[in-house]
Amino acid sequence: MKCQKLVTAILLVITLFGCDKIEELTQFTIVYEEEVIIESSSVVDLPFNAFTPEISSDSESKFENNNTGKNLIEYIELTRMTLEIDAPDQGDFDFLNAIEIYISAENEEEVLIAWKEVIEEDGSKTIELDTANDDLQNYLKKDEFSLRLATVTDQIITSDHKIKVRSEFFVDAKILGL
Repeated sequence: MKCQKLVTAILLVITLFGCDKIEELTQFTIVYEEEVIIESSSVVDLPFNAFTPEISSDSESKFENNNTGKNLIEYIELTRMTLEIDAPDQGDFDFLNAIEIYISAENEEEVLIAWKEVIEEDGSKTIELDTANDDLQNYLKKDEFSLRLATVTDQIITSDHKIKVRSEFFVDAKILGL
């Protein structure tokens, strides 16, 4: 009887840990990098928007490269978003007071996906945003999506700022189509 319980316990442990390893094979990250321009302005403390061009999701090939398809995707979540000043060389994020980033796609409502409520004036050329835990598969399964940056400045900027927006999305697909 003890031997049977031991064998059952060992099989249960192998099954539980084996399923986790298989599930990891259907999880991957998709990275998108886009640029947006925040134009010079003489206005402070007023909200304004900056838009990325339409972003080709290229989801079919990204899913295929990870041995899955659109129909097998269970969940997509934004796990990390960073902004980096690309130009001007002396530029930094001290001019920003706060930022919110929204995603939109055809036939989908615009949704807040990342934000930073207080941006410190520390000369930083890179900032990491807080991200929502929303399931974004309806947006990334589309052929194109776009991002809108809603910002508030607390300084006058005298030159356009080119900002690189890097988004990392966690994707979880069904195991063997089940």
